[in-house]
Amino acid sequence: MTKNIEILSSSVGGSNQHSTEPEFTDPSITKNPYQYWSWLSGGCALAVCFLLAVILVKPIGVSTQFVIADGLLANLFSEQLIVEDNLAKAGYHSSNAYLDKSGGKYAAAVAKPWNYGFVFVLSMLLGGWLGRTWQYRNTGMPLQQLPEIHIKQFGRTPGLRYLLTFSGGVIVLFGARLAGGCTSGHMMSGMMQTAVSGYLFTLAVFAAAIPTAIILYRR
Repeated sequence: MTKNIEILSSSVGGSNQHSTEPEFTDPSITKNPYQYWSWLSGGCALAVCFLLAVILVKPIGVSTQFVIADGLLANLFSEQLIVEDNLAKAGYHSSNAYLDKSGGKYAAAVAKPWNYGFVFVLSMLLGGWLGRTWQYRNTGMPLQQLPEIHIKQFGRTPGLRYLLTFSGGVIVLFGARLAGGCTSGHMMSGMMQTAVSGYLFTLAVFAAAIPTAIILYRR
């Protein structure tokens, strides 16, 4: 009887020694190779797009079109915001000093928005939607709304994710217009053309972005 109890005790003890507590894993955090392109694939595709744009049309710039969109909205409420002016270099004058920059260049773009730059930005939205649709149909694996790094740091908080994304976009856009160009116009297109402003802008972006990411995500 005693021997049986010892055998039973040793078997229970042995099983406890080899057992491990199950680690908690969030089911939403999955390793999906089809969710995002690798940095190498994305970088090569982006380089080809920028190179084709330079060869076929002109260097890519995006943030300027947000100014044009603002001008279009403001022009709905003020007939004097954009007026034709034969003396202006671009043929248009604006009562807004920013839109009147460069001889009324922005004012002309507001008056005739269906230009290359504005259509390009709209096409970016369309291209993103087509890419996501194509990926889902070919892999059956849609993109998850929240990246793994956000879930690990903040949990499943889509509202916070959207707030951070929107706030970051506003700050970057303000800085881009203050610098006269964005990550497309200065960083990508500018560096492709070996512009000094492109390199300075890139250094400023990373000098601010890296500490911000470390503070937010503590990595």
